[in-house]
Amino acid sequence: MRKLTKLALTAAMGGALALPATAQDGVSATEIVIGTHTALSGPVSAWGVGSTEGTRMRFEEANEKGIHGRKIRFVVEDTGYQVPRAVQAANKLINNDKIFLMVGALGTPMNNAVFGEQLAKGVPNLFPLTAARSMVEPHHALKFTLYSSYYDQVRASTKHFVEKEKKSKVCTMYQDTDFGHEIRDGVRDQVKALKLEMTSEASYGPQDTEFVAPVTKLKSAGCDLVIMGSIIRDSIQAVGTAKKLGWDVTFVGQAASYDPIVAGAPGGIMEGFYSGTGGPYSYPDTSSEKIKAWAAKYKDRTKQDPNSAAQYGYVSGDLVVRALEAAGKDLTRAKFLAALESVKDYEPFFPGPKLTFNNKQHQGSMATFLARVEKGRWNLVAQNLGY
Repeated sequence: MRKLTKLALTAAMGGALALPATAQDGVSATEIVIGTHTALSGPVSAWGVGSTEGTRMRFEEANEKGIHGRKIRFVVEDTGYQVPRAVQAANKLINNDKIFLMVGALGTPMNNAVFGEQLAKGVPNLFPLTAARSMVEPHHALKFTLYSSYYDQVRASTKHFVEKEKKSKVCTMYQDTDFGHEIRDGVRDQVKALKLEMTSEASYGPQDTEFVAPVTKLKSAGCDLVIMGSIIRDSIQAVGTAKKLGWDVTFVGQAASYDPIVAGAPGGIMEGFYSGTGGPYSYPDTSSEKIKAWAAKYKDRTKQDPNSAAQYGYVSGDLVVRALEAAGKDLTRAKFLAALESVKDYEPFFPGPKLTFNNKQHQGSMATFLARVEKGRWNLVAQNLGY
């Protein structure tokens, strides 16, 4: 990260003048309190646990030497991927724990539900575990994301398959949530841009485990491309249902379904499944020695192999640590945000796009990659897709 310039710091502090008087909550002479609300239980716990442990790992590394005499205290609240519990958790973190910032909060509807109070209290929302556009749009001084949005990913993927693979009967199957609606809207907009008609759509509840009805609906419509607004468990169950019904069709997910758990589902059931994503996953056994060492350390700590969420969490934690170090000993949110906005061409040791932030751009990268499940592993098949 380049050093803060006086101009950048002044500009960021000026933009932070509107922050509430509680803006320095979470900072004492000895610690910095950082919080998150996430799913340590429930249908997407693999993402919640992985991202939290990845972030915690980076914070613990920083705490070994301290950050200007302080250590990070990371407060994690489980939501079970339920909006009411997320609201309750965020209220505790903001008003009781007095966190300095929120990092890695999981879920589109959960983040959307707590933004009102969180942003009014001046608490930054950094690198949430959702690629929804609302995490960074409209531009807000307190909202930052790492990678391309779900909307961009599904639009780029739809365009790719229509133009390169000659698909013509485009359909979508999605969770009936804020998350799923973003995927649905992206597909609708891209189909319209390609001067096609949407062949069919099917929705389901986020807790559903039965997918015969939505799959049968799309199969009967004759879809040859199904863009999925699904995460981990529902991706596997939906594709598995289609195969049991003898339906061989191209299914395409996005970043939320791009996880080694999905690729490695038992029986090779996800073979041929695609996902668009903003940050490619690095399999440790075929990666650099540095990544292998990182993965071994992660497994030694957690007794689990790191998934894509763990890598995401570690990168998020590293960016937070770097910004805290650059902000200096006299830590304020204004100085922290200025430090984050000075990040240019940050390149983690995991393969993927370089990340850049400034006072007008809080989305680190807009690149979309496309991966396919081959022999139980993700294999990149296209890079830098656009629409």
